[in-house]
Amino acid sequence: MKDKVVIITGGSSGIGKALAEVFGKNGSKILITGRNKSDIDLAVADLKQKGISVECFQSDVSVEDDNKKMATEALRLFGKIDVLINNAGITMRALFEEVDLSVVKKVMDINFFGVLYATQACLPEIIKNKGSVVGISSIAGFRGLPARTGYSASKFALNGFLEVLRTEMLYRNIHVLTACPGFTTSNIRNRALTKDGSRQGESPRDEEKMMSAEVCAQHIYDATVKRKNFVILTTQGKAAVWINKLFPSLADKLVYKSFSKEHASPLK
Repeated sequence: MKDKVVIITGGSSGIGKALAEVFGKNGSKILITGRNKSDIDLAVADLKQKGISVECFQSDVSVEDDNKKMATEALRLFGKIDVLINNAGITMRALFEEVDLSVVKKVMDINFFGVLYATQACLPEIIKNKGSVVGISSIAGFRGLPARTGYSASKFALNGFLEVLRTEMLYRNIHVLTACPGFTTSNIRNRALTKDGSRQGESPRDEEKMMSAEVCAQHIYDATVKRKNFVILTTQGKAAVWINKLFPSLADKLVYKSFSKEHASPLK
């Protein structure tokens, strides 16, 4: 990845910032994006202190024109685009019967349509450079999670899109990686939307028992270097995917039991 130009959406914190650090430490030139200017400025300052070549661009992935401007800015700064990491994402927690559907739409706009916009904006350069498109999906893209209608739907859709893109690019030497973390320490659950669209504010799960963002990012970096098609992370995550595939009825019960134990779970 030395001297490769890497765009990371949602790069101001969590897995996105950890990805910026690991790619940057291996010689990549980084452009991180985010909606909050102060957050991405702070992230850039911290990363630059670690010797990483990084710039930032304020944008909202759910706005198509912002993604076009992002690609233009990367070319202005670095002259090319080699890798796009579609990391920006949001989650939610509410039963489907109770959720305002505008919440589901917002999650889909960011997690799914944001990937389409960013990928289409960067794809001509990635094709030219025979680079990589990375989608940060989730175990929730293989196994539906209760009270996460929008999140699971967006990740299932993302997995389908990446599969299509991988097939379309099969003989053009373009790498497409579907990266599926399990539960990973980040602020995504604190910022999760509730049934009326307000922020959850507090993670309902024990963050200290999760894979760290740094370890997760290293796995994704390695998979990108090796041009793998998939990386599925954590023992729990891998078990969930296989149990759901082989024993779907059992998976329903196990997943329900696990999520019903969350703090203030909406499951009855």
